[in-house]
Amino acid sequence: MVWSGISLSGHTDLHVSHGGTRTGVRYRDEIFDPYVRPYAGAIGNDFILMDDNARPHRTVVVEDYLESHGLERMEWPAQSPRMNPIEHLWDYLGRQVAALSPPPRSLDELEQGLLRVWCSLSISVSDNLIGSMESRCFQYIQVRGGHIPY
Repeated sequence: MVWSGISLSGHTDLHVSHGGTRTGVRYRDEIFDPYVRPYAGAIGNDFILMDDNARPHRTVVVEDYLESHGLERMEWPAQSPRMNPIEHLWDYLGRQVAALSPPPRSLDELEQGLLRVWCSLSISVSDNLIGSMESRCFQYIQVRGGHIPY
């Protein structure tokens, strides 16, 4: 499991989880404290969290954490991965890792490849994906939540 956050003109470090199931407690402890809260502080009052509605993201533990730290979450339709820019970034990252030469031959090499690709990621890639959100949202409304070509 990997996690990262993106915004216009920036992104967090890439976090690779090792073993176990992602729970609300793990999400809070491994993601919110070391990544989200500092990133939100750097962005300031304009910070709004957008996640993918995965079950661990919606636990009481996470909801309480957000509320106690004054972090706002964007309302987001369930099961709408084509709408979320980071889902497209995961696809891009996967294609970049698949193109590594030589290809990763172990989990450790895969992790190192992911981190190398992430560190060399141009901010323009995530900026373009975020910039296309308006168009994706418009298309999604036009098809009443049906399939959109992204």
